[in-house]
Amino acid sequence: MTTDPTQAAAALTTKINDLDRRITALQSDARLADVQDEVENLDTAIGKLKARLSEIRALGYVFGRDLDDKIAATVRQWPALRSGAKAQIAKQAPDLQSGLKPLEVKLANVKRRQAQVAEATRLVGDALPGVENLEARVTAAQAAIRGTFDAFKRDADQLAARLTEIERMVEWTRDAKFTLLAGEGVYAAVAAKWDRDGKDDPKGRLFLTDQRVLFERREEIATKKFLFVATEKELVHELLLEVPVREVEGSVANDRGLFGNEDHIDVAFSHEAPVRAAHFHLDGQDNKLWVTLIERAKTGEFDKERAVKVEPGVDHSATAPTKCPSCGANFTRPVMRGQTEIKCEFCGSIARLG
Repeated sequence: MTTDPTQAAAALTTKINDLDRRITALQSDARLADVQDEVENLDTAIGKLKARLSEIRALGYVFGRDLDDKIAATVRQWPALRSGAKAQIAKQAPDLQSGLKPLEVKLANVKRRQAQVAEATRLVGDALPGVENLEARVTAAQAAIRGTFDAFKRDADQLAARLTEIERMVEWTRDAKFTLLAGEGVYAAVAAKWDRDGKDDPKGRLFLTDQRVLFERREEIATKKFLFVATEKELVHELLLEVPVREVEGSVANDRGLFGNEDHIDVAFSHEAPVRAAHFHLDGQDNKLWVTLIERAKTGEFDKERAVKVEPGVDHSATAPTKCPSCGANFTRPVMRGQTEIKCEFCGSIARLG
């Protein structure tokens, strides 16, 4: 069967372009540039860990007692791993690059003879085994070098990601409409929607401290519309819910959505709370984790993770009055650690603590 010359030339052009692309990629890969970049990026990230921790501590993050030791261990282990990886790069890259020159020569020969379709096609076939061999050697070298710090990098990446999550939470806390009590610390925060049966379901942020569950509405709403399109908006930012963790009776995780990929939680409160129940749609965190965290907050387990201890004299729960000194009504809500006053629900009088 006779091959159409036009089709043969087009097929050759495709093969030459593919060969050119692969050899161009090898010019970078043979230098082990990607691995070198990974080492440099990891070096930069590890160099920032201590400063990042110091900053979030200065901004009020009181938990994560294990972070200091983990960061210190990471910083201590890295220099030897970095030196080993760089030594392997310096040793293997020249050998890989030496295998590149013959391939570049073969590519140049192919391009010079491209008009001779049959000959050029043969030359492409002659060059391919060398390209494939060098690609395999590069891949093996990259894998071997990465293998010297792979496990370490995974742990370091998890540590950096944890700091990133805490930084976000600290920034949200600084932006919040509520004020932390003395000795109180935010342990978790997540973007969420408070589902109130479709009636003005506010979007915002759900916070969990060692003392309270709080929900802030934080969303832009349209103030003017034209043809159903918002032309003006304003930010609504307000505290809608504040309940001591002692008034949480329980919480349940619910997976919703078509594929069960939506994280929801139902939280039940005691009769002293402003609401008896609340349903939240979490955006970006696991609902089962939140159920566990709420239970741990109730039992005081967060104290075990404190890096900054609670100052003496901020817990008045044992000595707080049980009745209003003005009208004699019973104080029904529990006193939280760090609370400095009680407001009577009946007469509005303020009883100072401490």
